[in-house]
Amino acid sequence: MSAGPSAAPGSTAAALRHVLGHFVTPLLMCIGMGLAYLGAFHAPEPHDLRVDVVGSGPSAQVLAQTLQDKSDGALSVRTVPDRAAAVDHLKTQASYGAYLPGKHPELLVASASSDTSATVVEKVFTKVAAGQGDPLKVTDTAPTADGDPTGQGIFFLLVAVSIGSYASVAVIGGAGAVLALRIRAALAVAASLVVSLIGVAFAGPVFGLVDHGLGGLWAMAWLYSAGILLIGVGLHTFLKRWTTLGLMVLFVMLNFTSSGGIFRPELQPGFFASLHSFWNGAGFVEGVRSHVYFGGHALGGHVLVLALWFVVGMALIGLAGLAESKRRKAAVEAAAVTGAVAGSVEAGGAHGPKHAARTGAGAGAGAGTEAGDAEEIEEELEETVGV
Repeated sequence: MSAGPSAAPGSTAAALRHVLGHFVTPLLMCIGMGLAYLGAFHAPEPHDLRVDVVGSGPSAQVLAQTLQDKSDGALSVRTVPDRAAAVDHLKTQASYGAYLPGKHPELLVASASSDTSATVVEKVFTKVAAGQGDPLKVTDTAPTADGDPTGQGIFFLLVAVSIGSYASVAVIGGAGAVLALRIRAALAVAASLVVSLIGVAFAGPVFGLVDHGLGGLWAMAWLYSAGILLIGVGLHTFLKRWTTLGLMVLFVMLNFTSSGGIFRPELQPGFFASLHSFWNGAGFVEGVRSHVYFGGHALGGHVLVLALWFVVGMALIGLAGLAESKRRKAAVEAAAVTGAVAGSVEAGGAHGPKHAARTGAGAGAGAGTEAGDAEEIEEELEETVGV
């Protein structure tokens, strides 16, 4: 009767330690998300943002040099001979604005490349035109689809596909942990197919983010999703319940912030700008932009980025297979040793209460291990759903 009250404080303390230990993950998520999002987005400033001044005469050269000097590194100003050259630069994303000076000044932009970059350029040249006493005409040479007026729909599509992908990893790695790795890898590929089809539905019939090119968008969404899922399933063998945090670092904190979906690298700090050149989210966002709005210009490079992340996922699956094979071999050897010891004890006549106690203790330990595994799986799924 006295055991109950005395055991309660101990069990409460143990439960409290257990809960406090699990606060590490959400606190690390909080710190990581704050550093990533605020570090990347809190104060966007242009640096080396390429713009063109149309004209080959002295006045165009003087205007370009003046803008370059006054920008203090924010702009990279060049002159181009005519309007056609300026439009070509915009459609190949070699520049983000082109100013045609004169009595009726005009600014050419390509909002499909980046609406925020176009807005920055428009502010700069609105002031230039106002200084000359003329209103500025703005012409969009590459507008976005009607269903994506801000040009940021592709970024939010990236968010949806990413979350669907890394959340599926927790299900496969947690609830499916008893399955063979090849089956888990097959589930990852199948899940990526479903996630990519959901993404295409959002992009096309549901929200109309793009008005053509859905086939190519689906292919890139599948390649992107499959890369995340394969990497996640491979990492789960090594990270276990820390996999969700690891995937959030890779595919949320560093991924969304460097994708160029909100601000292009020319408006971001150097660290995130450098990630843009090889991170998979940037490969997806820029690949879709290239495919849908810019005639496939530089599409091969963006697809290559997605393919390389897919290859990394396959390599991690291979490493996970080797690690799990070694673990199984070690478990079999340990079981063989245990069986041999138990057999020798039985042969020596060591039966009775002590043997039963040891057997019961072993069974209890096994049950405890199974309960612990189940608890770990449940916690992992809850953390993922909570995110």
